[in-house]
Amino acid sequence: MKRLLNNYLLLLVGLFLFSCGQKKEETLSETFQRINDEVLQNSKAYATLGEATSTIGHRLTGSENGHKAEEYTYNKFKEYGFDDVKYLEFEVKAWSRGEIAVEIDGATVPAVTLAHSPVESEVSGQLVDMGNGLEADYSAKPNAVKDKIAVVYIGLLDGGPDGLHNLHRSEKTAIAIKYGAKGIVIINQVPNGVLLTGTASVTGELIPIPAVCIGKENGMELKEKLKTKSVSAHIKMTNHSNLIKARDVVATLKGSELPEERIVIGGHLDSWDLATGAIDNGIGSFSVLDIARTFKANNLKPKRTVQFVMFMGEEQGLLGSRYMVEQEIKNGTIESIKYMMNLDMAGNPIGINAGGKLDDPNFFTALGAEINKIDTIFQNKSSNRSGLHSDHQPFMLEGVPIVGVISNLDRSIYGCYHSDCDDFNLVNEAHMVNTVRFGTMILYGLANAETLPAKKMDSETTKQFMIDNNLREPLTIAGDWKWGDE
Repeated sequence: MKRLLNNYLLLLVGLFLFSCGQKKEETLSETFQRINDEVLQNSKAYATLGEATSTIGHRLTGSENGHKAEEYTYNKFKEYGFDDVKYLEFEVKAWSRGEIAVEIDGATVPAVTLAHSPVESEVSGQLVDMGNGLEADYSAKPNAVKDKIAVVYIGLLDGGPDGLHNLHRSEKTAIAIKYGAKGIVIINQVPNGVLLTGTASVTGELIPIPAVCIGKENGMELKEKLKTKSVSAHIKMTNHSNLIKARDVVATLKGSELPEERIVIGGHLDSWDLATGAIDNGIGSFSVLDIARTFKANNLKPKRTVQFVMFMGEEQGLLGSRYMVEQEIKNGTIESIKYMMNLDMAGNPIGINAGGKLDDPNFFTALGAEINKIDTIFQNKSSNRSGLHSDHQPFMLEGVPIVGVISNLDRSIYGCYHSDCDDFNLVNEAHMVNTVRFGTMILYGLANAETLPAKKMDSETTKQFMIDNNLREPLTIAGDWKWGDE
């Protein structure tokens, strides 16, 4: 009996010691608090963006600066402890600007060439005010711009009908070409003479007509002139279109339980060449880089594999993200991508935008509520919508659910979008810290979920999501509508 009692006591002691040695599983709130504390103390997003803008400058795809940016982020991933870091190299024709001269009504007007304009072009012609430059503006007078130069506003002019949807500058250019224009002048909506660049091509191929942007003040003065007199313009430009090589940079963190399921988070690293692209998209891509650092610094091991991607070529037609998706389809691995999170000019998050058909509509609000407990700066707003012209688009068109943040940034910084004033002085350090800490929480919560809130959409569901988000017309103009004309 005594021996049995001793054995029993030894068993109890053993069980007690074993239970004491077991580490209590961390709750989601505790994980989020740990993430929060680490990022507040050690975030490097602002510093690395500052270093890159000062030592590299712009990050134009295919340029020497672009290659330096690719190498910079590759080395940072390695420095942060990632063993699996790869370049995803692609070769495409890419555009770069040369010289431009614009005369309107006999006077030189400051202007910037829009990307994918012809390698060489010189045209003269009468200017025609086509308002917002939407299909309705042309169909009302279908021959108005034939062999003439269209003048359109980049935004939506005051006084338009309720519910009017604007189009991208490239789509407005495509419509002008469709109706026979031999050139297009786009008026910027930002005051103080700011000039905007960016692509005027919906396909990423060269367009047949010159496309230029002029400042708001000059543009509005021109519109007034056109009400009472005929005005002509002369546009002369040279540009470059060459075969280039560029590289997405991909760092992979293998999942602990479901490594075959992947969450992709990306932001485009490239920028236009007029400035350093600190806002577009330094604040996004360098936040993704620091979110990756945060995963390693906090030893986060989510159930699913996470891939952190620095996309190149976004500005020239989503070149890097399209290539990645094409390769996934070719390799038969697209089904393993369960979600795509995109940070493009996003920051200081106050909520979550979840695009796709949600099986569990409460997932993201519950996740947001946990983040709100950490800091009420995150207001837990929610939405389910999507647009185009960023790196989520190729994934979304394959039915992959997307997620992003609802930003709360100073709107004035967007005035320098694609312009020569898009520099580091516009960046708010606290806002980048918020992007990293809340972005890390969103990404970890998704990658570590027991069940994901949405599945990959089938073709018909994807089609309806595009229609519900008013994306059929722009996708059709770009040749990306793949569901026929019915």
